[in-house]
Formats: sequence, structure tokens, C-alpha cells
Amino acid sequence: MGESAVAKQYCGPATAEVSSMELGHTAGSKCYDDDGRLKRTGTMWTASAHIITAVIGSGVLSLAWAIAQLGWVAGPAVMLLFSLVTYYTSALLADCYRSGDDCTGKRNYTYMDAVNANLKLTLPPPPPPPPVSSFRRAGGIKVQICGFLQYGNIVGVAIGYTIAASISMLAIKRANCFHVEGHGDPCNISSTPYMIVFGVAEIFFSQIPDFDQISWLSILAAVMSFTYSAIGLGLGVVQVVANGGVQGSLTGISVGAVAPLDKVWRSLQAFGDIAFAYSYSLILIEIQDTIRAPPPSESRVMRRATVVSVAVTTLFYMLCGCTGYAAFGDAAPGNLLTGFGFYEPFWLLDVANAAIVVHLVGAYQVYCQPLFAFVEKWAQRRWPKSRYVTAEVAVPLSLSLSGPAARCLRLNLFRLTWRTAFVVATTVVSMLLPFFNDVVGLLGALGFWPLTVYFPVEMYIVQKKVPRWSTRWVCLQLLSAACFVITVASAAGSVAGIVSDLKVYKPFVTTN
Repeated sequence: MGESAVAKQYCGPATAEVSSMELGHTAGSKCYDDDGRLKRTGTMWTASAHIITAVIGSGVLSLAWAIAQLGWVAGPAVMLLFSLVTYYTSALLADCYRSGDDCTGKRNYTYMDAVNANLKLTLPPPPPPPPVSSFRRAGGIKVQICGFLQYGNIVGVAIGYTIAASISMLAIKRANCFHVEGHGDPCNISSTPYMIVFGVAEIFFSQIPDFDQISWLSILAAVMSFTYSAIGLGLGVVQVVANGGVQGSLTGISVGAVAPLDKVWRSLQAFGDIAFAYSYSLILIEIQDTIRAPPPSESRVMRRATVVSVAVTTLFYMLCGCTGYAAFGDAAPGNLLTGFGFYEPFWLLDVANAAIVVHLVGAYQVYCQPLFAFVEKWAQRRWPKSRYVTAEVAVPLSLSLSGPAARCLRLNLFRLTWRTAFVVATTVVSMLLPFFNDVVGLLGALGFWPLTVYFPVEMYIVQKKVPRWSTRWVCLQLLSAACFVITVASAAGSVAGIVSDLKVYKPFVTTN
């Protein structure tokens, strides 16, 4: 049975996309949205779960270290600044989901679609003949740059999450080792086997076909993120009480404790760590595409979800980052729960690190789904008649093998091989560069300005026809320029940290 036939018979999650031409009058019916795709069922709460899963990730664990580099004054101030910028530009980006009217305009399914629909208008249109693809039209270079940055950043996030998950699994083993052997034992263990374990798990979960079917995984991951954040917060408070007061200083780690140049590099890297902790704009449009059709408009629902998510994450970030710094001062570890500032109770550390691993399994999928979909749609356009690319096999998940009640997993050979190859490749790269803090800082720096600030600002200016050199235009450009400077400086600091780590690291040999 063909894909469209399955959709017509069951009106369920058996197909990811059906064109309006195939459906005819059924488009916009109770089974399909106005664009001919199966009805979206997402709400503000599912969108918030996706965002929280993406945002309250491993980045929260490096915030105590980031504040230690900046101090009590600059650290919280920078964190609050990033939260405000992220919320503001996310609201601008949410308005770009539809071109034209908020409720009836043409949908932009991906970040690249939104850039193509808006920024190609900033240049003169191409001559009518000969017809060319949208990637080659006026504004196409911006679409290509956006795609390169978005999908390159997704690859980087996958590598970063693999590193973070392996460190947490390794931390469980080390916590038990310290409990048995004593805190003086080095308990050196290689992280490589744990990266392989995480990679195998991701190969399995990556076969979930699309965004609409991972809401349950996002909700579970969001619960896990609150779990380990709360444990880190509680352990920090206990440590502050045990210390008899708050540690740290107004300006962070002093120049005497580190070389002046190192102080500069570490401060810049801290900016990158904080930027990474708020990074989700690269998948915002894809999350918005899961929200049910108006009323209210998808952009309105997305703005509400952004308010809830950014407010919740900022509260957690402030509590966890500031409590960690208060507990350890300038000696705050790069990863609050795996840097072993805490040793006991070891079982609670095990619970927290297990929650991190479960969360990162879901976060990996939330981030990678847009890249998976992009490659698979490109392959379907390139080889529309290839059964290897287009055919799907229904694997029953229940004893009932027939009828509408049968629950099936749809397997596609191209999806199986391509996604497996992607997970294997990111796992291998993670084995070569297991530097949590430096990788996190670099990812945050590279993705922050272009994807979180530049493209949303430029699209807003085009959409709202903001006059050049008007007050609003100047303010938006100043915001973009300031964030660009922060991005370049943060990237430089993170690269300096990676270069320093590479001097002493031996691939597949070094233990943690």
C-alpha cells in the first residue's frame, strides 16, 4: 500500500507528509492541515518540552565554571543578558514561520525555508528564464550560509552531547570507585566505551521518523533535566552550609591564580559556555512546525512557549550556576556533577548522572531531527523512483498484525543506513575530542550570532519593512553588531582552550 493510501485509510501517524495534490479535497479536513500534511497536534506545552529539552542540556553543568571566570558581578549579568537576547530574537524568529498572514500565510517548515522566503526579497528578483532552483536565486547565498551554519551546528551539538553523556556515565563508575577505594584513588577510566554505548542507543532512537513522534521522549528528557538540575542545586546548597559561607569574588578567578592571558581566554570561553546554554534557535522553526493549526496562530503559541521555557531555564541557570560558584568559588569544576567537587552521597550522584544521560538521549534526537529530515527530503527529490530511498517497511510492534489497531514502526533502508552512519561518525569524532568545556564553548560561540541574532533580526526588518537608519533599524543593527563581537571573542577563547588540551591529549589513550 502506498504512503498516501495509508494516510487516507487510517488518518494517523503512518505518514509524515502528503501533498495537497494527492489529497485533493481532504486537505484542510479533520485529518489534514491546510498544507495537506497530517494534522499537527503540538501545543504550548509540547513545544515548551522540546525547548526545555534542547536548552536545559549539558550546558547547565558548566555554568558554575563560567561564573567562576567572570565573578559575582559579570557572571549573573551576562547570563541574564543572554536570556533577554534569546527571548527577543526567538520572538522575531517565531513570526517568520508563516509568510504573510499569521494564520493563513504559507508555512516555512524549516529555518532555511524561512530565510529563503524572507531574505531573498532583499535583492532584485532573478530574470524569468531560465528557471532555477531557490538555492540559486537572489538571496540563495544567504540560504546556503544559513543551512551550513544550522546543520554544521547540529553536528557539533551531537558531538558535544555524546561527550557529555559519556562523561556522566563515566562519573557513575568513578563515584562508585571513590566510595569503595577512597577519594585519594585516581580511579582513571577511559570514556571511549561509554561513548560507544551512547552511540548504540542513539542508533536505535534515531529511527523514530520525525519530530511529531518524539514528544514523549522530549517530555521524559525535560523531566530528567529538572531532576539533575535540582540535585546539583541541592548539593550546592549543602556545600555552602558546610563551608560556613559563600565562596567566590566579585571579579572571578584572579590573575595571580592564572596567567593574565589565560584569564582573558577563560573569560571569553565562559561567554561561549553561557551562549551554548541558551542555544535552541537553530531548531525553533522545526519545533513550531509541530504546533496545531490556528486559532491561535502558531507564532502566538510559540512566543508563549518561549516565555515559559526561557523563564524556567534562566531561573534554573541562575540557581545552579550561582549555587555551584558559591559552593566552590574559583575552584568550581568545569562540569558540576562530574568534576567531583561532590563525592557523597555517591548514590545521589549516580541518580543525577543517570538523569543526565537519559536527558541527552532525548536532546540528541531533538537537535538532530531537522538534519535528518533535510537529508532525507533531498534524497527523495534526487532519486524519487528509488525504492531504497522511498519505500518503507512496516514492522509490527504488537501481536495484532492487521487492522487499524496494529501499531507499526516504519523502517526505511535509506533512513536506517544514513542515520546510523551519522551517529557512528559523530561518535568517532567525540572519541577524538573529549573536551567538554572547550567544545561546549566553541559550539555556543559559532551558533549564537548567526542563528540566534543575525538571521532573525534581518528577517524581521524585511517582514516589518523597517526603514533604513530609523531608530528601530539602528537599535537592531547595534544589537547584531554587539553579539557578533561576543561570538568572535568567545570562539577565539574556546579554540585557545582546545589547542591547550590537544597538547597533552592522546586519542583513545587518555583517561578521565
